[in-house]
Amino acid sequence: MRQRRRGTALAILAILAVPAFAACSSDPAESATDLLARARTTLDDTRSVHFVLESTGAPATGTVLLGGMGDLARPASFSGTLRVQAVGSAIDVNAVSVDGTVYAQLPFQQTYSIVDPAQFGVGDPGALLDPDTGISPLLTSAEDAKLGKEKRVGGEVVREVTAQLPGDLVAQALTSKEPSQPVQARLSIATDSGQLRRVELTGPFFTAGDDATYTLELSDFGADVQITAPPTG
Repeated sequence: MRQRRRGTALAILAILAVPAFAACSSDPAESATDLLARARTTLDDTRSVHFVLESTGAPATGTVLLGGMGDLARPASFSGTLRVQAVGSAIDVNAVSVDGTVYAQLPFQQTYSIVDPAQFGVGDPGALLDPDTGISPLLTSAEDAKLGKEKRVGGEVVREVTAQLPGDLVAQALTSKEPSQPVQARLSIATDSGQLRRVELTGPFFTAGDDATYTLELSDFGADVQITAPPTG
């Protein structure tokens, strides 16, 4: 009987101790600002990343960047395809950027030429991983950052953050026709790895006063990517 009472008392103590132990061992919830800062550190530490860029709300005329896909590698390299609207048609342009020089295989050409990326309505894609002027400064310059829902995407848990981004920094990294206007952002970050997975930006990208949306998806952080300048003709 005495042994049974002792066992019962120990069981009760164990049950009572569980909440207290859990309360002491759990970490405080990560704020939106902290999560964005962790995502920036993770992005700045990676040597390469694959991206897919899409847009909605582009005008039917003019020369604008509709999207693209490819690989980014440090310190300042890009290799992939840019989808450009020109002369009323969407065309895919093979492009490479190495150390500030952008090469493109223009329509009906067999070789690459050195080009100014501004003619496609965008900055140097090779600079997107630049720690001072690329994607990552946007994460720690966000204003009114708020945590959104957690959801499972592709086998991992991501957390959404909504925020306003300074228009001049977005223009520096991507484009904007009204850099003084803040850009609305919805970002998805993998809670385990801290990797930035998706960025949805809404702002005056194509014409001042009219909002459009760019969606950037990132994957394959740290892959072995080798990018070299192509021969030119």
